[in-house]
Amino acid sequence: MNHPFEFPLDLPARSSRQRLAALHAQLHAAILDGRLKAGLQLPATRALADTLGVSRNTVVAAYDLLLSEGYIVAQRGAGHFVADVAARRPTVSTHATADRNEHRLTPYWRNMSTMPVPMQLGAFAFDFRLGIPDSHPFPYDVWRRLSARALRMMAKGAPLYGPPQGKRALREAIASHISFARAVACGPDDIVVTNGAQQAFDLLARVLVTPGRSVLAVEDPGYQPLQDVFAAAGARIVGVAVDEEGLVVEKLPPNANIIYVTPSHQFPLGVVMSPRRRVALLQFARAHGAVIIEDDYDSEFRYSGRPLDALQTLDRGDTVCYVGTFSKCLFPALRLGYAVVPPWLRAALANAKYQADSHGNVLAQDTLAAFIAEGHLVRHVRHMRKLYAERRHALLDALARYANGTWRPWPSDAGLHLAVSLPASIDAIELAERAEKSGIRLDALNSCALDASAVNGVGFGLGLADVRNIDEGIRRLTELVDQSV
Repeated sequence: MNHPFEFPLDLPARSSRQRLAALHAQLHAAILDGRLKAGLQLPATRALADTLGVSRNTVVAAYDLLLSEGYIVAQRGAGHFVADVAARRPTVSTHATADRNEHRLTPYWRNMSTMPVPMQLGAFAFDFRLGIPDSHPFPYDVWRRLSARALRMMAKGAPLYGPPQGKRALREAIASHISFARAVACGPDDIVVTNGAQQAFDLLARVLVTPGRSVLAVEDPGYQPLQDVFAAAGARIVGVAVDEEGLVVEKLPPNANIIYVTPSHQFPLGVVMSPRRRVALLQFARAHGAVIIEDDYDSEFRYSGRPLDALQTLDRGDTVCYVGTFSKCLFPALRLGYAVVPPWLRAALANAKYQADSHGNVLAQDTLAAFIAEGHLVRHVRHMRKLYAERRHALLDALARYANGTWRPWPSDAGLHLAVSLPASIDAIELAERAEKSGIRLDALNSCALDASAVNGVGFGLGLADVRNIDEGIRRLTELVDQSV
């Protein structure tokens, strides 16, 4: 491979999720052992990305990690340079040090050597990434007023520490809201407030997983961060196929004792689980003593028809843990979510929350409670539903105009993204990488799959898409496809 360095860079295959980790590790090692000298200017991110055949974001993320660790420095207008790290250089080789110390980590965490890279926004002319809401229309002035009021109450002597389960005012507001919006039958005592849905998953993994024995059945393709949390806790992950009716219940392994589903808007395909599959899933859980984790992450945004009842609403056997989040309908930085759990699970989950971080952000909880109780949440969701519906219509219209029927949208009437199947002649991962170099950011569906051959397609998120340039983005994307055929 020809590149500006005098030593080889060995990166894994394109479909691997370890390309960033490998690039960072090899540059890091070259700096430490002196192959990259202090003061040396590194190649520009775009040039190195083109040379290595990786996305520019991968190189940018690797440089950002090295910058945060102090191994390189950035000079405005000049680029990136190797820092003087001689004083920090170990007396033995980096590889020897790593080999000697990595046994202190559990096997799972040995393969997680790099820090997560913060998401970068605004870098693409056409951004269709999944899972990101539009935060610009949020009524920040209302939130600021309610937050100031909550802060004044706190100054008058309100408790500085909150209960692990969450402030009661917020739990009452959540119970009222989801009862109205999703027909979820619950009271405030059934709810545990968490730092986003991701912490709810982490807490559930702590109290439900027996390492080496628990089997988690997940949708395939599905939500990778949930799988990572349960794998780290020691569960065995088994993928189960998804079709246009949702999770194929008939293919569930009989030894699955935890089942994760997104029945209201499957991630990433977007389909809604059919009524018969919902009944079959609940019957399976009762018959096998399994727990169902129902992730209802963005079904507030529904564009036609009446939503089907949540699994939690249909449940008569105390088998369903219903997880929701405010990250998608408000803004991700809020980091507030919740779990509605059966009576047998409440105390364990509240104790797990207490051990994790004692309690959540009291000020944010009080503010959100007032935001919901005064009707601001309902109004904001109604406003955003209209905006997302316009973008969805523009996207479907552009796909129909330019894709000539070769790209088949998966059926979906809700949520913040739309999935599209591609013909076998188009490699979704290769298309996503080529599109990124052309300023179009989208996600390949098989990057979310345990079995990469299970689905070939791409997802189009609505949160960052500008309704004014969706048509142009799809036109350019289809031109890329035509060039590769």
